[in-house]
Amino acid sequence: MKRTVVFGILVAIALVVAGAAPMAMAQGKVIRIAMVNFSQCCPYFIGMDKAVKEEAAVYRNIEVISTDANGDAEKLTSDVEDVIAKGVDGIILSGAWLEAAPAALEAIEKAGIPVVLVDRKLKGGNYTSWVGPDNYGIGVQDGQYIAERLGGKGLLVVLRGGPADNSIGLDRTNGMLSVVQKTEIRVEMAPDWGGWSSDGGYKLMENMLAKFDKIDAVFCENDSMCLGAQKAIADAGRSDEMFLCGVDGEKAALVAIMTEGSNYACTGLNNSDQIGRAAFHRLMAILAGAEPPKDTILPSPLITKDNVIKFYNPDSVF
Repeated sequence: MKRTVVFGILVAIALVVAGAAPMAMAQGKVIRIAMVNFSQCCPYFIGMDKAVKEEAAVYRNIEVISTDANGDAEKLTSDVEDVIAKGVDGIILSGAWLEAAPAALEAIEKAGIPVVLVDRKLKGGNYTSWVGPDNYGIGVQDGQYIAERLGGKGLLVVLRGGPADNSIGLDRTNGMLSVVQKTEIRVEMAPDWGGWSSDGGYKLMENMLAKFDKIDAVFCENDSMCLGAQKAIADAGRSDEMFLCGVDGEKAALVAIMTEGSNYACTGLNNSDQIGRAAFHRLMAILAGAEPPKDTILPSPLITKDNVIKFYNPDSVF
C-alpha cells in the first residue's frame, strides 16, 4: 500500500528534527497551521489537504485551518493574509497550477512565519522549504520504458496538459524526450492542450487517432488525460495497437494497469498523500527549531504491472 511507502519518507524527515518536534508537540502548546490551497478542484489536491489534516489529527494540540482559493490568485493572497491575521504559526502552500505567487509569499515573509511549498515550487518570492517530486526525472523514467518497449522505433503520440508555460508539464515531457529523442522513435505532439482532464485527453486522442493510421505508444503528462485517451482508443477499437504511459499514480490508473489485458502500461508515482504528509512533518520540524534542507525531492518510482500492487491503496482519495 502507498501508506507503507510514505512511512519510510516520514521517518527520514523526522530524523532531521532529532526528536525536537515530538518534544515540542508533547509540551501541550497549541500549534496552529494553515493549509492554503490555490484549488481543491480534483482528487489530487483534495488528497493532499486530507493528508495534512490526518497527520495533524494525531496530535491533540495541533489545529489546522484549510482554505480554498478556487483557482483565484487574488483570493489566494487574501487567504494567506487572513490566516496570518488569525495567528497561525506556519503555512503549507499548495499552488496547484499557479506558476507564481509573489504577493502571497511576500505577505508570509513579512509576517515572519515559515512556509512549506508543496508539489509546485512557486516563483516570485522566498520560501522556507519545498517538498515535491522530480517531474523531469519522472519523465525520464517513462521515456526509458517507452524506448525499451518500442525497441527504439515507432510512432509516439504526446498529450500535454498546458498551458505552454506550465513548468510541471514541461519538465515531464522534456524528461521523456531527453531519452526518446536519442532513438529513432517518431514523436508527434497533439497540437492542443488537454487541460489535465480525462475529457481533454479523450478529445486530444480522438484527433490523433483520426490523423494517424498506426500509433505505437502514447505519453500523457498526467494519468487523468491518459485515462481519457485510453477510452478514446478503446472506442475506436484500437486498444491492441498501442500502449499508454502516464504520470501521477492516480488510483484509477493503477486499476487500469492491474487490469488483465489492459494497454495502460506504466505511470510515474507523484503521490499527493505522500507529499501532504511529508510537508506536515517538514513544517513541524521547522517550528521545532530544526534546519532541514531547503528542498526535498520525494521518491517517484516507475509503476508497471510488475509492481503496481505495492502502490495500490483502495482507500486513497487520489
